[in-house]
Amino acid sequence: MADYERRNGTQRGGYNHRKRRHREDDGVDRRPLRRQYQEPVHLKVRKQLLTIAESPLKKTDEEIRTIATTVAENLDDGEIRGTFSDLILQLITEQALKIPFVAAVILALNAQQPEFAQEILAKSTTALNEQFRAGAWREVKLLLRFLACLQGILEGDGVFPILEELFSRSVDLQTASSEDSLGLEIVKVILLTIPYIMASSGSGFEAHATSLLEKTDIIASTPHALEALVDPYPGSGDDIGHEAQSVISLLQRQLQGEAAQSWELACLPRPWNVSSVVDEAEPLTLTKHSLPPVTVPSPVFPGVRPQSPEVYSSVYADQDMETVPPTSNIASLLLRDSLIDTINTLDYNRNATAKFLIDLDCYFSPNTFVKRATPFDRLREVEAGKSTWKPEDVAVDAVFSQLLQLPSPQHKLVYYHAVLTESCKIAPAAIAPSLGRAIRYLYQNVDAMDLELEYRFMDWFTHHLSNFGFTWKWTEWVDDVELPLAKPKKAFIVGALEKEIRLSFAQRIRGTLPEPYQALITEAKEKDIPDFKYNSEQTTYAPQAREILRLLRAKAPDSEIEPHLLSVEAEARSLGVEDTLVPSTDVYMTAICFIGSKSLSHVLSCIERCKDRLLALGPRSEAARRQIITSVMDYWVEKPGVGVNVVDKLLNYTILTPLSVINWALTDNIGKGRILTYAHVYEMISSTIYKVTNRVRQIVSARNQPGLPAEQVSMLNETLEKERAQMKELFATVDHALVGVASGVADEMAVPRNQDTVGEALLMGWGERWLRVFRRKMAVEEAWIGEMLANQEGMDGSEEGAAMANGDVVLETQEDDADDGVS
Repeated sequence: MADYERRNGTQRGGYNHRKRRHREDDGVDRRPLRRQYQEPVHLKVRKQLLTIAESPLKKTDEEIRTIATTVAENLDDGEIRGTFSDLILQLITEQALKIPFVAAVILALNAQQPEFAQEILAKSTTALNEQFRAGAWREVKLLLRFLACLQGILEGDGVFPILEELFSRSVDLQTASSEDSLGLEIVKVILLTIPYIMASSGSGFEAHATSLLEKTDIIASTPHALEALVDPYPGSGDDIGHEAQSVISLLQRQLQGEAAQSWELACLPRPWNVSSVVDEAEPLTLTKHSLPPVTVPSPVFPGVRPQSPEVYSSVYADQDMETVPPTSNIASLLLRDSLIDTINTLDYNRNATAKFLIDLDCYFSPNTFVKRATPFDRLREVEAGKSTWKPEDVAVDAVFSQLLQLPSPQHKLVYYHAVLTESCKIAPAAIAPSLGRAIRYLYQNVDAMDLELEYRFMDWFTHHLSNFGFTWKWTEWVDDVELPLAKPKKAFIVGALEKEIRLSFAQRIRGTLPEPYQALITEAKEKDIPDFKYNSEQTTYAPQAREILRLLRAKAPDSEIEPHLLSVEAEARSLGVEDTLVPSTDVYMTAICFIGSKSLSHVLSCIERCKDRLLALGPRSEAARRQIITSVMDYWVEKPGVGVNVVDKLLNYTILTPLSVINWALTDNIGKGRILTYAHVYEMISSTIYKVTNRVRQIVSARNQPGLPAEQVSMLNETLEKERAQMKELFATVDHALVGVASGVADEMAVPRNQDTVGEALLMGWGERWLRVFRRKMAVEEAWIGEMLANQEGMDGSEEGAAMANGDVVLETQEDDADDGVS
């Protein structure tokens, strides 16, 4: 009431009806207008170009026409010129799926501003020359693809002279060495450019394409020396329903088939058809341009990414319905190539990569795929003659082709894990069923799969389940639980469960498993901290061990711990132990493991404090050095993955040497080969080998840096010779041990068989699988080192480099000491 009176009274600030009526009756809105924001044209064009062809709800031809018209009308704006041309080049090398649409914009722009189209061509060829000099062959391929899509506005033969020049370089490389991989990569670039030329707005180039295919046939049809080693399924034909096919030879046959069908290339989009007219009332005059000079270096630079032969495989090969293009159709390689380039280029943004995979059907011809998220069972209802290819299956297949690529993928494996996880989160209804069928295919063919790929599959499978509540239909594999551990499927199940426990904890994983699997997770695995074995009075050296444990916890100096270790050695001597450092090392290392069992940081802190004593053990006794590994793995016997991590850290500290790890696993504990069935042992050996080979590669890369002084090159050559010899010795040790298992002549296998011929045959199979993996690793490393040194020698004429490239390195057996480790 008081408020009402104040509003209607004569107090200051009261409500004035007359004033408000006068303002409203005026008919003029006197309120201040909000400032209108008009987006700059160059930003508007940038957004339009970045999102071109991404939405199925927009008409691509209208997008192309709008962008071209906007740019043509605003070329006087310097921001437009710079932003547009720079963005064009960025899209070409980063978003391969959009290259035909970007080219269509240039074709439409050429009709209105041919001078600017010539400017874009000049910048493209300048970038192409730079990529040639850098040896960036993926970027070379993508820039050539862009130019191929512009073939219709190029004078003369357009891109074909560049392809002819590239072919002559590949011939030179193949002539110099039949084991050369770079020449094959160049031929692959040529073959993947031809389809885009033939699908472009240009015409009359059929004879050029046929002539070039006749030339490339000789190189493409010749198997590479390493091709057999990168077969993902080296098992017999009974185990898997297809043979491995070289990507380059398959592409050659597919292109020859397309030539016979008048270059139909049904899957490729042709958005440049909209550029024939911008205004329907006025037909356009096509302006053609001469292609600016492109120089292919001689010799060509191999680049930093190692090249190797590729083998085509698919995780959807055995389905009764065709959900991915068959190898008889060129779409199988054209779709995959664009997807692989997108995946490997956008490694810095897994979310964007996943979005491109989901929107795959936007970037190819209409009717190439069925509708997204179409259930597999509904494919049988598709009309005869129409495509049954699922875009989700094609996308997932492309990711797996990289995840399971031999000898190694371009990026870390966890990146491909993340791409599949993000794809599943974005479109779970579409991607999850596709992943389920891929998992079943891979598991069904575990017996025939390359061992390295089996463990990659295991790592991804467990990592993926950890992101989705560890849920899987384990009942489908319940019959394999009763198989012996030497069977690959049973070894896969056991290894997968161990990795799941590492990613979570035993009780949770046990709760996700059906009853038949429960026995695989023992009660001991549920303990967070394993028992200290020396707490039992029945254990030898128990009193000294407990005292050492107390002193280590109290961070006592070595002078206080030393008497107790000497007491252990004295007691061991009285018990007839030959090397008394072995039991004292076991006591010392077991105490370190127990103190550090709370977390990795705890064990690293403890190792750091005890590092000096541990480093001194190796030179005194090789057996004591290996006992360090035994103590770690015995303490973490129920959680061997943790033990492998600790061993890896001990390698980094150079407390252990790579050779000691190899000898511990493949000499001391090889037995009949049963240790080869454990996933954690493969992880230990593989990571140790990687440390050594990676160090050699780093030295080679450092040696090949341009502009190094002669003294530094000589020093690096000496270091490389030493490290390369040690690498060869390491591989020789692995090979010797595995040959014994694979041929059945290992020490324990040589004794009369106890009527277990089936079990020993399975173990021999494991020996063969391991042998294949590590022989491939050795062959790949030698091929890469030889190629890098030979290319460098060709540039600087170094005779010393040529000798090293030929492998003229004397193998010398050196004493194991603290310097043998990997830093």
